[in-house]
Amino acid sequence: MPPHSSPSNRLPAALKPPRPVLDTIFAFAPNRDTLGGTAYLILENTGNLLIDCPAWNETNEQFLRDKGGVSLLFLTHRGGIGKARDIQEAMGCNILIQEQEAYLLPGLNVTSFQYELTLSPNCSAIWTPGHSPGSSCVYDSRFGGVLFSGRHLLPNQQGEPVPLYTSKTFHWRRQIHCVKSLIERFTPETLNYICPGSNTGTLRGKGAINQAYHRLVQLNLEALLTSQPLL
Repeated sequence: MPPHSSPSNRLPAALKPPRPVLDTIFAFAPNRDTLGGTAYLILENTGNLLIDCPAWNETNEQFLRDKGGVSLLFLTHRGGIGKARDIQEAMGCNILIQEQEAYLLPGLNVTSFQYELTLSPNCSAIWTPGHSPGSSCVYDSRFGGVLFSGRHLLPNQQGEPVPLYTSKTFHWRRQIHCVKSLIERFTPETLNYICPGSNTGTLRGKGAINQAYHRLVQLNLEALLTSQPLL
Protein backbone atom coordinates (compact mmCIF):
# COMPACT_ATOMS: atom_id res chain seq x y z
CA MET A 1 0.00 0.00 0.00
CA PRO A 2 1.25 3.54 -0.69
CA PRO A 3 2.35 5.51 2.39
CA HIS A 4 -0.30 7.66 3.99
CA SER A 5 -0.11 11.35 3.14
CA SER A 6 -1.92 14.20 4.81
CA PRO A 7 -4.23 16.48 2.79
CA SER A 8 -1.62 19.28 2.93
CA ASN A 9 1.02 16.94 1.47
CA ARG A 10 -1.27 16.15 -1.46
CA LEU A 11 -1.80 19.81 -2.31
CA PRO A 12 0.12 21.41 -5.17
CA ALA A 13 3.25 23.09 -3.79
CA ALA A 14 1.92 26.60 -4.43
CA LEU A 15 -1.20 25.89 -2.31
CA LYS A 16 0.57 24.35 0.68
CA PRO A 17 0.35 26.54 3.78
CA PRO A 18 3.60 28.02 5.08
CA ARG A 19 5.47 25.89 7.59
CA PRO A 20 7.16 27.02 10.79
CA VAL A 21 10.95 27.27 10.79
CA LEU A 22 11.41 28.81 14.25
CA ASP A 23 8.87 30.20 16.72
CA THR A 24 8.40 33.50 14.86
CA ILE A 25 9.55 32.48 11.36
CA PHE A 26 7.57 30.74 8.63
CA ALA A 27 8.70 29.52 5.19
CA PHE A 28 6.43 29.53 2.13
CA ALA A 29 6.45 26.87 -0.55
CA PRO A 30 8.76 27.59 -3.53
CA ASN A 31 7.27 30.15 -5.88
CA ARG A 32 7.24 29.65 -9.66
CA ASP A 33 7.03 33.42 -10.17
CA THR A 34 10.47 33.77 -8.59
CA LEU A 35 12.02 30.68 -10.22
CA GLY A 36 11.48 28.48 -7.20
CA GLY A 37 12.33 31.11 -4.61
CA THR A 38 11.42 30.61 -0.95
CA ALA A 39 9.81 33.54 0.87
CA TYR A 40 9.69 33.93 4.64
CA LEU A 41 7.47 35.68 7.17
CA ILE A 42 9.01 37.08 10.36
CA LEU A 43 6.54 37.90 13.12
CA GLU A 44 7.36 41.14 14.91
CA ASN A 45 5.50 43.09 17.59
CA THR A 46 6.21 46.25 15.61
CA GLY A 47 4.79 44.79 12.39
CA ASN A 48 5.43 41.62 10.41
CA LEU A 49 8.21 41.43 7.84
CA LEU A 50 7.77 39.45 4.61
CA ILE A 51 11.01 38.51 2.88
CA ASP A 52 10.59 38.10 -0.89
CA CYS A 53 7.34 37.24 -2.60
CA PRO A 54 5.49 33.98 -2.03
CA ALA A 55 3.08 32.66 -4.63
CA TRP A 56 0.11 35.00 -4.45
CA ASN A 57 -3.03 32.96 -3.84
CA GLU A 58 -5.88 32.71 -1.33
CA THR A 59 -3.99 30.28 0.90
CA ASN A 60 -1.01 32.58 1.41
CA GLU A 61 -3.05 35.76 1.57
CA GLN A 62 -5.30 34.33 4.28
CA PHE A 63 -2.29 33.02 6.20
CA LEU A 64 -0.73 36.49 6.22
CA ARG A 65 -3.98 38.08 7.38
CA ASP A 66 -4.37 35.49 10.13
CA LYS A 67 -0.85 36.34 11.35
CA GLY A 68 -1.58 40.05 11.52
CA GLY A 69 -0.78 41.19 7.98
CA VAL A 70 2.47 42.56 6.57
CA SER A 71 4.06 45.89 7.45
CA LEU A 72 7.08 45.58 5.18
CA LEU A 73 7.94 43.51 2.12
CA PHE A 74 11.72 43.19 1.82
CA LEU A 75 13.11 42.06 -1.52
CA THR A 76 16.51 40.40 -1.27
CA HIS A 77 17.22 40.75 -4.99
CA ARG A 78 15.52 41.54 -8.28
CA GLY A 79 14.60 37.89 -8.82
CA GLY A 80 12.45 37.92 -5.68
CA ILE A 81 10.03 40.58 -6.91
CA GLY A 82 7.30 38.22 -8.13
CA LYS A 83 3.84 39.72 -7.62
CA ALA A 84 5.04 42.50 -5.34
CA ARG A 85 2.44 44.86 -6.74
CA ASP A 86 -0.45 42.54 -5.85
CA ILE A 87 0.94 41.94 -2.38
CA GLN A 88 1.35 45.65 -1.70
CA GLU A 89 -2.19 46.37 -2.87
CA ALA A 90 -3.65 43.59 -0.74
CA MET A 91 -1.55 44.11 2.41
CA GLY A 92 -1.03 47.85 2.27
CA CYS A 93 2.65 47.34 3.05
CA ASN A 94 5.70 49.31 2.06
CA ILE A 95 8.37 47.67 -0.11
CA LEU A 96 12.08 47.88 0.68
CA ILE A 97 14.86 47.02 -1.76
CA GLN A 98 18.48 48.04 -2.20
CA GLU A 99 18.73 51.29 -4.15
CA GLN A 100 20.31 49.83 -7.29
CA GLU A 101 17.23 47.74 -8.03
CA ALA A 102 14.46 50.08 -6.89
CA TYR A 103 13.93 51.20 -10.51
CA LEU A 104 12.43 47.78 -11.22
CA LEU A 105 9.32 48.70 -9.20
CA PRO A 106 7.85 51.74 -10.96
CA GLY A 107 4.59 53.08 -9.59
CA LEU A 108 4.86 51.26 -6.26
CA ASN A 109 5.42 52.63 -2.77
CA VAL A 110 9.10 51.74 -2.44
CA THR A 111 11.81 52.66 0.04
CA SER A 112 15.43 51.99 -0.87
CA PHE A 113 18.59 51.77 1.20
CA GLN A 114 22.29 51.93 0.42
CA TYR A 115 24.45 49.83 2.73
CA GLU A 116 22.58 48.85 5.90
CA LEU A 117 19.24 49.68 7.48
CA THR A 118 17.52 48.86 10.76
CA LEU A 119 14.13 47.30 10.01
CA SER A 120 12.91 46.63 13.57
CA PRO A 121 14.34 46.16 17.08
CA ASN A 122 15.39 42.64 15.97
CA CYS A 123 16.03 42.85 12.23
CA SER A 124 18.38 44.73 9.91
CA ALA A 125 19.20 44.74 6.20
CA ILE A 126 22.72 44.22 4.83
CA TRP A 127 23.75 44.94 1.23
CA THR A 128 25.63 41.93 -0.16
CA PRO A 129 26.09 42.58 -3.91
CA GLY A 130 27.34 39.94 -6.28
CA HIS A 131 24.48 37.66 -7.20
CA SER A 132 22.78 40.83 -8.41
CA PRO A 133 23.71 44.51 -7.99
CA GLY A 134 21.24 44.97 -5.15
CA SER A 135 21.45 41.53 -3.56
CA SER A 136 20.87 41.88 0.20
CA CYS A 137 20.36 39.83 3.34
CA VAL A 138 18.17 40.28 6.39
CA TYR A 139 19.57 39.51 9.83
CA ASP A 140 17.34 38.61 12.79
CA SER A 141 19.23 38.73 16.09
CA ARG A 142 16.93 36.23 17.80
CA PHE A 143 17.50 32.45 18.09
CA GLY A 144 21.25 32.95 18.20
CA GLY A 145 21.14 34.89 14.94
CA VAL A 146 19.29 34.09 11.70
CA LEU A 147 20.47 35.26 8.28
CA PHE A 148 17.94 35.35 5.45
CA SER A 149 20.37 35.11 2.58
CA GLY A 150 18.22 35.39 -0.52
CA ARG A 151 20.32 33.96 -3.33
CA HIS A 152 23.59 35.31 -1.92
CA LEU A 153 24.15 32.04 -0.04
CA LEU A 154 22.36 28.84 -1.02
CA PRO A 155 22.58 25.23 0.14
CA ASN A 156 24.46 22.92 -2.20
CA GLN A 157 23.54 19.27 -2.74
CA GLN A 158 24.99 18.44 0.67
CA GLY A 159 22.98 21.19 2.37
CA GLU A 160 26.05 23.36 3.01
CA PRO A 161 25.69 27.15 2.58
CA VAL A 162 27.76 28.37 -0.38
CA PRO A 163 27.81 31.18 -2.92
CA LEU A 164 26.68 29.65 -6.19
CA TYR A 165 27.89 30.90 -9.56
CA THR A 166 25.08 30.90 -12.14
CA SER A 167 24.46 32.32 -15.58
CA LYS A 168 22.79 35.29 -13.88
CA THR A 169 25.65 36.08 -11.49
CA PHE A 170 26.35 39.81 -11.69
CA HIS A 171 29.82 40.00 -10.11
CA TRP A 172 31.48 36.87 -8.71
CA ARG A 173 34.39 38.64 -7.00
CA ARG A 174 32.03 40.96 -5.13
CA GLN A 175 29.88 38.05 -4.09
CA ILE A 176 32.87 36.21 -2.60
CA HIS A 177 34.01 39.41 -0.89
CA CYS A 178 30.57 39.81 0.69
CA VAL A 179 30.69 36.26 2.03
CA LYS A 180 34.02 37.13 3.65
CA SER A 181 32.50 40.29 5.11
CA LEU A 182 29.69 38.27 6.71
CA ILE A 183 32.22 35.90 8.26
CA GLU A 184 34.11 38.88 9.69
CA ARG A 185 30.89 40.49 10.91
CA PHE A 186 29.45 37.56 12.84
CA THR A 187 30.62 34.99 15.37
CA PRO A 188 29.47 31.50 16.37
CA GLU A 189 27.33 33.20 19.02
CA THR A 190 25.64 35.64 16.63
CA LEU A 191 25.00 33.48 13.54
CA ASN A 192 23.28 30.21 14.26
CA TYR A 193 20.96 29.76 11.26
CA ILE A 194 20.75 30.61 7.58
CA CYS A 195 17.36 30.66 5.84
CA PRO A 196 18.19 30.53 2.12
CA GLY A 197 16.03 32.05 -0.58
CA SER A 198 16.13 29.01 -2.85
CA ASN A 199 17.35 25.40 -3.12
CA THR A 200 15.53 24.60 0.13
CA GLY A 201 14.75 21.08 -1.11
CA THR A 202 18.38 20.15 -0.51
CA LEU A 203 17.82 20.74 3.22
CA ARG A 204 15.70 17.55 3.25
CA GLY A 205 12.92 18.85 5.44
CA LYS A 206 15.01 21.04 7.69
CA GLY A 207 13.68 24.56 7.90
CA ALA A 208 17.09 26.23 8.05
CA ILE A 209 20.83 25.57 7.90
CA ASN A 210 22.05 25.25 11.48
CA GLN A 211 25.55 25.91 12.86
CA ALA A 212 25.69 28.48 10.10
CA TYR A 213 28.81 30.35 11.18
CA HIS A 214 30.86 27.19 11.59
CA ARG A 215 29.82 26.09 8.11
CA LEU A 216 30.73 29.44 6.54
CA VAL A 217 34.22 29.56 8.03
CA GLN A 218 34.94 26.17 6.47
CA LEU A 219 34.49 27.60 2.96
CA ASN A 220 37.63 27.93 0.87
CA LEU A 221 36.84 31.36 -0.54
CA GLU A 222 40.06 31.67 -2.54
CA ALA A 223 39.37 28.42 -4.31
CA LEU A 224 35.80 29.50 -5.02
CA LEU A 225 37.02 32.81 -6.39
CA THR A 226 39.40 31.25 -8.88
CA SER A 227 36.95 28.54 -9.89
CA GLN A 228 34.96 30.96 -12.04
CA PRO A 229 35.69 33.87 -14.41
CA LEU A 230 36.50 37.06 -12.54
CA LEU A 231 33.42 39.08 -13.41
